[in-house]
Amino acid sequence: MDVSLYSLTTLRQRASGEKRQNKQLIRRLRKIPSRELDRVVHELHELWMDRADCLQCAHCCQSISPAVHDSDIRRISKHLHVKPSELTVNYFRMDEEGDYVFTRRPCPFLQNDNRCSIYEVRPRACREYPHTDHSKIHQLLELSLRNTMVCPVVYSIFRDLRERFP
Repeated sequence: MDVSLYSLTTLRQRASGEKRQNKQLIRRLRKIPSRELDRVVHELHELWMDRADCLQCAHCCQSISPAVHDSDIRRISKHLHVKPSELTVNYFRMDEEGDYVFTRRPCPFLQNDNRCSIYEVRPRACREYPHTDHSKIHQLLELSLRNTMVCPVVYSIFRDLRERFP
């Protein structure tokens, strides 16, 4: 099944209904050696990313804003031929954690066909999303739990992890 066909509403309903189970799963996963957990999650990441079509989905671009760093702003501003300060004023605000985030959702660079108009220079957090192919996944379990509400791939990984680690 192409998991990217889940509507955002459907995905959020399913993920909300499984949140308690996923929190229990995280407690079990914390007991698994880091290398083993990384191996399993990376395997599932590859499996589900191969089945997903991010251009059909774009839930991440429509509903969340990544942390954007100064280096991202410099790279994007150079690409757009504007001053970093101009880019910052027009597109970003500082959040409660001190990170720059987009001032609006969906992402202002998301086009009607779900393509990113700054794809080549998109923020690092966008390039790394959904973060399930990182090493030391133990450190990203809470973030990944939140991402089950947005990303069909992460939702599917958690569902498979519950089956593998009952």
